[in-house]
Amino acid sequence: MGFGRFWAADTVSLVGSYVTTVALPALAVLTLQASQTEVGLVSAARWLPYLLFGLVAGVLVDRYRRRPLLVGTDLARAVLLALVPLLHVVGLLTIPVLIGIVFVFGALSLVYDAAHQSFLPSLVPADRLTWANARLEQTNAVAQTAGQAAAGWLVKVIGAPLAFLLDAISYLVSGLLLASIEAREQVTQRKPEVREGLLWVYRHETLAPLAITSHVWFLFNSMVATLFPFLVLRTLGFSEFVLGITFAVGGIGGLLGASLSTRAEMRLGTGRAIIVGRWLTPVGYLAIPFATNETTGVILLCVAQFVFGLSIGLDSPIEMTYRQTITPDHLQGRMNATMRSVNRGMIVIGAPLGGMLADALSLRAALWIAIAGLGVQAAAVTATRFRHARLPIP
Repeated sequence: MGFGRFWAADTVSLVGSYVTTVALPALAVLTLQASQTEVGLVSAARWLPYLLFGLVAGVLVDRYRRRPLLVGTDLARAVLLALVPLLHVVGLLTIPVLIGIVFVFGALSLVYDAAHQSFLPSLVPADRLTWANARLEQTNAVAQTAGQAAAGWLVKVIGAPLAFLLDAISYLVSGLLLASIEAREQVTQRKPEVREGLLWVYRHETLAPLAITSHVWFLFNSMVATLFPFLVLRTLGFSEFVLGITFAVGGIGGLLGASLSTRAEMRLGTGRAIIVGRWLTPVGYLAIPFATNETTGVILLCVAQFVFGLSIGLDSPIEMTYRQTITPDHLQGRMNATMRSVNRGMIVIGAPLGGMLADALSLRAALWIAIAGLGVQAAAVTATRFRHARLPIP
């Protein structure tokens, strides 16, 4: 019962979030006429709180019950996103204001994410965690497909600012569903320390190489993620609907990857299955720089997003289960916050860096640099002892 409501809340929230995934760059690029560097700054603002406050959030999550944190941050994000169309209507929505809203949203999401990943083990037995994470990833993929396919049409019909209302409503529903869950949570009597979480992540034999290469992956992937909407909407001149379709195809890839994740983990082992996912990202992205403003260009963009989605769907459930399984409960919040804060901190660097490289060199040159970096991280994690990692036997 508890996991079912948790899953339902996640589903509703994700559908709305993927609408914003399309609406935010469309709002910045088309409505507010942002430059490539400004688009990078908007993207970076979303993740800057992870870099600034991530470790503190981990301590917060390990010190208090996680369900109230999930409910509170959901409801606060609903109110915040509802401000976007309101400010647009009264003529006060500018790039600096949008950056501020996105920054506060990111701070709330930081707490939510750390609590979300740490709350699941209290709802699901350890031997069912891979199954549960795979179900969540499949839902993520379906939400991405439906949400972004609809978002492209929705943004075109009602405009990017108004589309934010749908995401606001989704957070409200999610918060109410989470509030109805009854779960027994363990609250540590010890005073959690940031240092303990850092040592656990970066001194662990197999978690450390996974964490470090994840940081590199996020750095270069954020460059591609920042430049992709600019390439589609401005350089190639496609509509918001086409952008939504490409993201939706990525959702289909994610659904397939999540469906294969449990089987891949059993057949290849934890480490090798994750490494396959890491290699799929740069391989899929190779198609992006060759895209043109013709039908073949749309096909190449869809192929790139499909393979990228496949990589995420395959990798994420196994990686999350591995992290949750090897980490003691009293360290869950700090482990998750450490990983996510540094990962998202890399977006703070990578997103504006991608925009600046595109402005200084060219958009396609910046894409090639990012793809090369993703190839390097895949080779690096392949060379470490993580390739031999397996889930602990319960």
